[in-house]
Amino acid sequence: MPKIALIGAGSAVFGRRLIADLLYFPELRESTISLMDINEERLAIMLRVATKLKDDNNICGTTFEATTDRRRAVDGADYVISSFEVGSTKCRALDQEIPFKYGLRVCYSGGTQRVAQDLRQIPVVIGMCQDLEALCPDALLLNYSNPVPDIATAIRWATKVKSVGLCHSVQGTARQLAGYLNVPFEQITYWVAGINHQAWFLRLERKGEDLYPRLREAMNVPDIWRQDRIRFELMRYFGYFVTESSRHNSDYVPYFHTHPELEAELDIPPLWYRDSWYREQASLTDRLRGMLADASRATLSRSGEYGAELIHAIETNTPYRFYGNVMNDGLITNLPSNLCVEVPCLADGSGVHPCHVGDLPNQLASLNRSFANAVEHRVKAALSGNREQAYYAAQLDPLTAASLTLPNIRKMIDELIDAEAEFVAQM
Repeated sequence: MPKIALIGAGSAVFGRRLIADLLYFPELRESTISLMDINEERLAIMLRVATKLKDDNNICGTTFEATTDRRRAVDGADYVISSFEVGSTKCRALDQEIPFKYGLRVCYSGGTQRVAQDLRQIPVVIGMCQDLEALCPDALLLNYSNPVPDIATAIRWATKVKSVGLCHSVQGTARQLAGYLNVPFEQITYWVAGINHQAWFLRLERKGEDLYPRLREAMNVPDIWRQDRIRFELMRYFGYFVTESSRHNSDYVPYFHTHPELEAELDIPPLWYRDSWYREQASLTDRLRGMLADASRATLSRSGEYGAELIHAIETNTPYRFYGNVMNDGLITNLPSNLCVEVPCLADGSGVHPCHVGDLPNQLASLNRSFANAVEHRVKAALSGNREQAYYAAQLDPLTAASLTLPNIRKMIDELIDAEAEFVAQM
């Protein structure tokens, strides 16, 4: 049976969720699951959580191991699941506070924040991939670490590791849409493509019925509109519903934060994520301990994350469709071919097979291209340590470009890099 390494296992979200998903499948219960995290306290708690899940559900075959040594965790692995963030506790606040000082208002994490995030994340991800190339060259890397499209692109550019980027925005949004339409989730079908966090529901149906007319009617119900204001506004003016939350999407386009009088009306307060992040971090260890005390947490159920389902599909040769982030090798024909896109994929015993989509509606592809223009430069900056590429990335970000002058964009990037020097690539 396979060895599965979880890098960043101390996460209160993905760690416990993915362990329970893996244990859910009887066919995966003989696996070795190696938990790795640099935070020893959280790692120890997650090992106890995993053991409790195993014992309370009378599972005998699974072997858990815990280590702070990444190379030990991935040695001989068949699958590696990555879910970590470098410097997150300190840098998440700086990512928002420094741009805000210059006049860049974001609710969650726009393109400039992703410049800093890539400079922290990508060098560490590439180091991890070098470990995989040396210690488990045939392993499949399932990457949940953000920014997913940037990291997926960097892995393809700089390594030979087999990988797919995963996120829960597509299936999470599909459930939300089913709720807005008062339709059972199990009855809807959908076809989605684009770039992670800005992919589009190209088709939304129920037993062959196009559900978009009903969704446009639902959008005009005030209680429904208030639940997803930015995404409904984007659908109103671009014609299709976008993945990822309204607060995320407010930061990816130039239309909303450049008009501060709209922020209260649209529920997109600047610096919102800085404040919510620190509340979450302050309670993270307590929440992990709570998983041990709460008996109900020991039940097994499928979370909706793709990771364990994908592994199960490959191990059992059971066809499984999911949405993955892969290189755009002719998949979306009016988006750049040198970057990763989010498309439907099929997994089975022979691996992961991305689906051809063809052209997106032109207005959607145009918005995606403006979103993606900065990705190439962010990745180049992180891989090369070239500060000029970091400048280009910020200058090409739609919201940053609409908010700041070119000299101030460069000053802002310099200040971000200097403030996070402990964690970012040498530049």
